[in-house]
Amino acid sequence: MKRADYGLGGQYDPELGAVHVGRRSELHGENTLMKTIVVTGGAGFIGSHLIEALLAQGAAVICVDNLFTGVKKNILPFMSSPNFEFLRHDVVVPILLEANEVYHLACPASPVHYQNNPIKTLKTSVLGTLNMLGLAKRVKARFLLASTSEVYGDPEIHPQSETYNGNVNPVGPRACYDEGKRAAETLTVGYRDYNAVNVTIARIFNTYGPRMLPNDGRVVSNFICQALRGEDLTIYGDGSQTRSFCFVSDLVRGLVALMSSSDPGPINLGNPYEVTIGELAEKVLKLLPDSRSGIVYKPLPKDDPTRRRPDITRARTVLGWEPTVPLEEGLSETIAYFRSELRGDS
Repeated sequence: MKRADYGLGGQYDPELGAVHVGRRSELHGENTLMKTIVVTGGAGFIGSHLIEALLAQGAAVICVDNLFTGVKKNILPFMSSPNFEFLRHDVVVPILLEANEVYHLACPASPVHYQNNPIKTLKTSVLGTLNMLGLAKRVKARFLLASTSEVYGDPEIHPQSETYNGNVNPVGPRACYDEGKRAAETLTVGYRDYNAVNVTIARIFNTYGPRMLPNDGRVVSNFICQALRGEDLTIYGDGSQTRSFCFVSDLVRGLVALMSSSDPGPINLGNPYEVTIGELAEKVLKLLPDSRSGIVYKPLPKDDPTRRRPDITRARTVLGWEPTVPLEEGLSETIAYFRSELRGDS
């Protein structure tokens, strides 16, 4: 049976039931010493920063993204690099690639996006992870799952360490993401224990920085965009709930360090500096003294965590990693990004 074209150099092979993309030697010449790295969700906020760092280290990078929440603009600067390849592809469909490492980030990560289509979110977490683990097994690549602090749910212990099993509502509005990532972790451990795949798991806490989407519904982007537009900042609940915010460059350092280690995870990656949502709103307004914004309060969404702070003892001990960018510095850089973006939209 003849293979059908699949765009961007890919072909669907009906015998394998997967999309096949050229081998490393075809994509990047005969330089077999160059590490080839697959990043799923690479056109997204965190994924594009990760790709930027990997290219700077001299790796060949294959970005796999269906652009559901990723933005092609995020990866346009890399398109001219001979070491970069972009494949528009949904990880729910199997794909065959050659790689030394796989960073699996593909999945809507903000409530606005993952609740928009909960079945799609769950399929991406489960089937997408299953497919990428299968790829890692075939090519003997090290596999990193980008999991989330949401596996802890609304935690009953504080701060949250990797030994905590969580407090998750399996039938609540956040379950498609929370339980999807918990299932993805289970699959990852299963491939490690039964198929000898070299895996690790990063539990990512709240991350912010340039390239966030202005409409992603996350508190940092919400506050900054509202303040820049002169709108009142919306706080859900009374503002006493807490979060811990990690700047994206710090997170990327942690992901690369975890991939380079031999640790199977899970390992928390986040900033242990904890602030209330009310304090965050005040910090944003202080950094935008010309803003006319006030603060309005709305009901807290169902199952929204009341406290969230990572215990990063394992990351410090195993990886020698901890965040270094202060919140005010990171917020300033993020404000500058959104000011430019919103000016371009007007």
